Amino acid sequence: MDYLSRYAELAVKVGANVQPGQTLVVVGEPEHAALLRAVAEAGWEAGAGDVDCIYDDDHVRRLHAIHAPEELLDRTRGWLETAMLANEGVARVQMIGDADPDLFADVEPSRAARAEPRRRREIAIDLTSRLAIAWTIIACPTEGWARSLFGEPDTDRLWEEIAAVTRLDADDPIDAWREHIARLVERAAGLDERRFTHLRFRGPGTDLTVGLLDSARWLTAASTTSWGQRHVVNLPTEEVYTTPDRLGTTGTVRLTSPLDWYGSTVDGGWLRFERGEVVEAGADRGEEFLRTKLATDPGAARLGEVALVDIDSAIGKRGMLFRNGLLDENASSHIAIGAGYTDPVEGSAALDDERRSAAGINISSIHIDLMIGGPDVDVDGIGPDGLVVPILDQGRWVLA
Repeated sequence: MDYLSRYAELAVKVGANVQPGQTLVVVGEPEHAALLRAVAEAGWEAGAGDVDCIYDDDHVRRLHAIHAPEELLDRTRGWLETAMLANEGVARVQMIGDADPDLFADVEPSRAARAEPRRRREIAIDLTSRLAIAWTIIACPTEGWARSLFGEPDTDRLWEEIAAVTRLDADDPIDAWREHIARLVERAAGLDERRFTHLRFRGPGTDLTVGLLDSARWLTAASTTSWGQRHVVNLPTEEVYTTPDRLGTTGTVRLTSPLDWYGSTVDGGWLRFERGEVVEAGADRGEEFLRTKLATDPGAARLGEVALVDIDSAIGKRGMLFRNGLLDENASSHIAIGAGYTDPVEGSAALDDERRSAAGINISSIHIDLMIGGPDVDVDGIGPDGLVVPILDQGRWVLA
């Protein structure tokens, strides 16, 4: 089966939902070139007014992390800032799939954590917060990624795994995705009806209470731009999510899966929160990297998202760690440190940062998902009257 063209068509028609005459920007690494070109072709066939691409190279970023002077570690080239600012109103397909998940293993962790163009990151968060871009993220197999999973560069095997969780093997992947999103929307609506004020996560090493905003709804990865263009920000996606109260998280949480972040890894991680802020953090591996990310800015140590995922999801049932944030975050429930999403809070996309913060939405230049769910984690919803209602029992959805 031609997974390459199927995934490209899905990314263009369902993910970014490219409209006639709209500019499509495709972003990936050199190792993603075949899929990037397929997405570009699908974009033109869908009637895009223009198609452009941006190549990143993590091997070059590794060299930058090793050799660049401190003051240049997070620099953004002027041409890249200009290109990012020009992305307002476009459709964008971002590919992720490490050339080598352990590429930064020999790089000093705090430098690896900072060797990322800061203005590019800030502009991307601003565009998504203002609902000013129709974007989606897809996964692209690479030989290095396959080798880290299977011990050999078997990209065909990795394509089979990705096809299974993205429904590329369905008779009609586009229809299959529309039906899947509809099911997730029903689940989000059920949570909205309950009007929970808090979520409580309990499991080995975890007793975490997350405060929820009265003004926030539960949503899926199906989003809408400020001008009404529907798009799906993750392909695949299995989550329902909301924006938590930036001041409302307390307790301790254990990361149930490693964080693999563009060539760096955090394993055995844990966080302790007080009044919404991480006050302690540690890890068996990658602790300095984690601490550096938490210190990025004042909002980096607070939550911007909480998401619930049934472990019997299409990804969870594969029973494997993909070492890829897009896939692993959709295998179990997760939280995200950093910027809060505006989609769940009606009208907040038009607010400035000060008013968003006053409304309880976290402000930061980062957004990093951390997996905290699994078969040994229960999640309860707590209602306004204090009634405790099970949502996930040992990782499985039980809320009626």
